[in-house]
Amino acid sequence: MLLRIFGYIFGIGVFLVLLVAGGVALVLHKYDQELPDFDVLAKYEPPVMTRIHAADGQLVAEYARERRLYLPIQAVPDLVKAAFLSAEDKNFYDHGGIDFEGVVRAVATNLRNRGSGRRPVGASTITQQVAKNFLLSNEVSYERKIKEALLALRIEQAYSKDRIFELYLNEIYLGLGSYGIAAAALNYFDKSVNELTIAEAAYLAALPKAPENYNPFRAKERAIERRNWVIDRLVENGYIRASDGEAAKAEDLDVTPRPRGTYLFASEFFAEETRRNLIDMFGAEKLYEGGLSVRTSLDPKLQRLARKALQHGLIKFDQARGFRGPVKTIDIAGDWGEKLGEVPALSDVPEWRLAVVLASGSGEAEIGLQPDRLPSGRLSKERATGVIPLSEMKWAKRGAKSVASVLSPGDVVYVEAVPDERGTYMLRQPPEVEGALVAMDPYTGRVLAMVGGFSFAETEFNRATQAWRQPGSSFKPFVYSAALDNGYTPSSVVLDAPIEIRSGNDVWRPENYGGKFYGPSTLRVGIEKSRNVMTVRLAKDMGMPLVAEYAKRFGIYDKLGLYLPMALGAGETTVLRMVTGYSMIANGGRRITPTLIDRIQDRFGRTIYQHDQRKCDGCNAEDWHDQPEPQLVDEREQVLDPMTAYQITSMMEGVVQRGTGTVVKAVGKPIAGKTGTTNDEKDAWFVGFSPDLVAGVYIGYDKPRPMGHGSTGGVLAAPIFTEFMTAALADKPAKPFQVPPGIQLIPIDIRTGMQTAGKGNGVILEAFKPGTAPPTSYSIIGYQDSMGRPAAVSPEADKAVATGTGGLY
Repeated sequence: MLLRIFGYIFGIGVFLVLLVAGGVALVLHKYDQELPDFDVLAKYEPPVMTRIHAADGQLVAEYARERRLYLPIQAVPDLVKAAFLSAEDKNFYDHGGIDFEGVVRAVATNLRNRGSGRRPVGASTITQQVAKNFLLSNEVSYERKIKEALLALRIEQAYSKDRIFELYLNEIYLGLGSYGIAAAALNYFDKSVNELTIAEAAYLAALPKAPENYNPFRAKERAIERRNWVIDRLVENGYIRASDGEAAKAEDLDVTPRPRGTYLFASEFFAEETRRNLIDMFGAEKLYEGGLSVRTSLDPKLQRLARKALQHGLIKFDQARGFRGPVKTIDIAGDWGEKLGEVPALSDVPEWRLAVVLASGSGEAEIGLQPDRLPSGRLSKERATGVIPLSEMKWAKRGAKSVASVLSPGDVVYVEAVPDERGTYMLRQPPEVEGALVAMDPYTGRVLAMVGGFSFAETEFNRATQAWRQPGSSFKPFVYSAALDNGYTPSSVVLDAPIEIRSGNDVWRPENYGGKFYGPSTLRVGIEKSRNVMTVRLAKDMGMPLVAEYAKRFGIYDKLGLYLPMALGAGETTVLRMVTGYSMIANGGRRITPTLIDRIQDRFGRTIYQHDQRKCDGCNAEDWHDQPEPQLVDEREQVLDPMTAYQITSMMEGVVQRGTGTVVKAVGKPIAGKTGTTNDEKDAWFVGFSPDLVAGVYIGYDKPRPMGHGSTGGVLAAPIFTEFMTAALADKPAKPFQVPPGIQLIPIDIRTGMQTAGKGNGVILEAFKPGTAPPTSYSIIGYQDSMGRPAAVSPEADKAVATGTGGLY
């Protein structure tokens, strides 16, 4: 009887087990059919941060929607692996995707918490988290947990443990915008993962479950508590010694968030221009998610020198026009630091600080300095003060005899510390005038430095590439190059006398700067002294179509209008285009393409772009068998005859030695260049070069207006060029410009252009091409006889000197 009863019970039990198993199988089959395809893991390419580097490898900027650097599992230190295994899944390398012991523990906890309103506790393994992060949503439900478990089992069968762990460590979000451990190590501690300490690795491992709950600024105590729990697990699991664990727990949580955007000092304009170029080349998605490694042409040293020189020039010009008033006025009653902290400062001009005037007397102003920002983003509680003596603000107001006549309590102003005088500051103001400086390697077109304005934080408008302005007389070398390339010589003589150009009912009378005319002069004198009327006559004699063709050849203008004023630089162009054009003269007439980017590699290290397209047959030889060295084949177009390039270079050396750019002689090295000033002195330029470096400077207001009488390229732009080139070439030898084969150097009279055997100030060695020579008779381009025909005259006749009222210079 008992056996029969036990038999019935056993049968019922078996039936129920089979029924439950069948039900479970049906449920699992149902969910199994709804599972996403996990093959996506095999093709996984996460959004990865694009990093831009300078030519020497320094990090310039990073761009990403998700700040992530992908790190292969082989590159992850054992300490970091141990920390995440101890915090998240200590049995990871032993289970098959589901930790059943953990599941039982989680179920028991959830039953105890039932009805309490607490969030259900999970028992997700690392494999399950990979399944959820890659293939499922964050929905809190048993249905999602079932799918997660089924996917984990499948993933474990398809991929190795190391591959699963690698996916996990690179995908997880760890707060502060950090995706993956490599980015988190940089963003929290400014370190690579290989440099992390026990405490730092443990803190990162504490974050995956809830990064915001352990924010190092808003919940520091909770974060340290969770970090120390991970350290205890490391000790418990045998990864570190107990003594090392205790020492790690005693450490403070010292987090310094890494700034976003640009990292290399003074490179903001360069980085932003590179970013725009990358978007044009590959699109925004590739930039922000493609993990590109971009090696730029930026020379950090030259970039700092360029920024310094341009800022000095802009400040000098601006201060000569006095103080325009405070940035803002605030109420200094109570805690002035809090109110001052709300005023945005120029973050990329670290030499300057915002300050508020606390008291103003006759001899000095007492100021309070803007408090620093802590890593958390909060203002420091410290309040620093200082003084601005009257001697450090004399520029602000001519004849000012007291500080109170310039500054009042509550005025917010910029100040800069006086060197070696603690607590003493100079009054500063952001200049209203703006400018740009570009430096380039003339043989490759590599942009070595680019400054697009006084401060990128103030305005991101890049005046080196985005400001289209008249170059004035700095365009003249291209007009003279066209002439020298087409039969004229440096000793050709052009009449500098009044001329009228009629167009319909309109009459244009070009004039020289200063209102004078100087009679017949050589082309050399015309460019050295920047004679407008001579240039107009020369362009008229050649024909504007030829000038337009050369302007296009050099990339200055895409389509120059066929009007004679255009020969004086009346068309609009950019600093980058002008520097590129001058580079072609400097390199002997070879076409170059300007570039900020040397090479781009994709996330796998494959080169997908390279600027240097020169061919090198034999460079990839596997062995050396006494063969000659391979030669680079330069197939770039010759846009200008090398001899012409030398002639115009020699003439522009004269600009520096005797002409409108004599301030540049202070560089102390061979320099060729040209000044440029537009009508009413709205724009000032100087573009020039040494044999190996080209630089161009532009100064002007963003909304063009006169800068004042005497604000010429030689007065404003040339000193900035001089400061930059002096520093840039300081450790370089005085290298002369190379004379191409075939050029003859013949002594001539600089005034008449005729050969001479004498010596003295009026005699120079002029460069002539083969088959050309100084003229034997005195012929003047633009001079006509009484019948309107070209005529030859004596040097003493018809000097045609008159007066006028200004013009492009």
